[in-house]
Amino acid sequence: MTLDPFNAFVEHAPDAPARTGPLAGITIGVKANIAVASLHWTAGMALFRDRIAERDAEVVARLRAAGASITGMLNMEEAALGAKTDNPWFGPTHNPHRMGHTPGGSSGGSGAAVAAGLCDAALGTDTMGSVRIPAAYCGVYGFKPAQGRVSQDGLELAEPSLDAIGPIARSLDLLERVARVISNVGDDDTAGGYATLAGLGGVACDAAVLHGYGAARSAMGESTEITLPHPLSRIRFAGFIKTVRFMAGHFSDADPVLLSDHLRRLIAYGPRRSEADWAEDCKVLDETAEALHHALARHGTLLLPTAPQTAFAHTDTIPANQADFTCLANIAGLPALGLPAGFSADGLPVGVQLLGLPGQESALFARARALDAALAAYRPPSLAKEPVP
Repeated sequence: MTLDPFNAFVEHAPDAPARTGPLAGITIGVKANIAVASLHWTAGMALFRDRIAERDAEVVARLRAAGASITGMLNMEEAALGAKTDNPWFGPTHNPHRMGHTPGGSSGGSGAAVAAGLCDAALGTDTMGSVRIPAAYCGVYGFKPAQGRVSQDGLELAEPSLDAIGPIARSLDLLERVARVISNVGDDDTAGGYATLAGLGGVACDAAVLHGYGAARSAMGESTEITLPHPLSRIRFAGFIKTVRFMAGHFSDADPVLLSDHLRRLIAYGPRRSEADWAEDCKVLDETAEALHHALARHGTLLLPTAPQTAFAHTDTIPANQADFTCLANIAGLPALGLPAGFSADGLPVGVQLLGLPGQESALFARARALDAALAAYRPPSLAKEPVP
């Protein structure tokens, strides 16, 4: 076994001196779209292949101040736009539970590195699920902070109103410790009730996902069902359009040779959207955010599957509905926490997620801790190193 058979890391940092603080002794990998001083800040792009960060992003500086050791840069989808971390410039990252399978995207290197024990925790970024989907596919824990509660300083943005830097870890304890260092975590720990989405919004899910979600519902007790004003596929598409409209402007002057054909095809959707259709997209996003805030104000927490499927082979077609559930937290600016909920019959992890209101992150972690204890679903891949307590 090589040091990193999964191609999770694209660059390793020099050994750091021992530090003191609440994260002393903890090793943390950083997604390649977040600046780490003196390391390559590529965002998974040929366009930035030679860019060296002159200083740490604020979240990285906070981690160092808390005693953590930064171990290097992690592979990701090109420009953080994609679903499986098969990077055209830096190669595919493999899921530690199944070689040749995706670890999820766009923070696939972060999920794989943590699951395999190559670092204790990792930073990813989440635009429409890119922390929580890798956490689910790799069988670990992921947290997306609420919009505005974690700095975007030093982040190569995908879409500013949707992006959030968040941690991935192999335990809820470490996940929360890192989250409290990098983000503003509200101390309201009143769990309250919880809600589910009626009929899962019509999204088709694998049997293993439905089983894990059902186990989570049973563990949490009786719930209230809510509905949203638009189909999840329509909501997700509106979020995608918002993202590629931003990227089309952001990379308008880039040499096309330095963008993959796949990325250029995705970005092209933005400028092709008519103003009337874009106005309708904005209406969908606004009405969805309003409905979610209203539901959570009444019910406290929303339980959903993380992804409708388990990890798939890199050679498979990417499922169109992959981010149907995860996009909701980004569109409404909510904190969301993903945790393991079981395994498929062939041994691939399944995840569920909890969404709450900004300021109630402590309640979200408390509810997740109780659910995690009931599910007892975390299981490392056979090649993983032992986690830090």
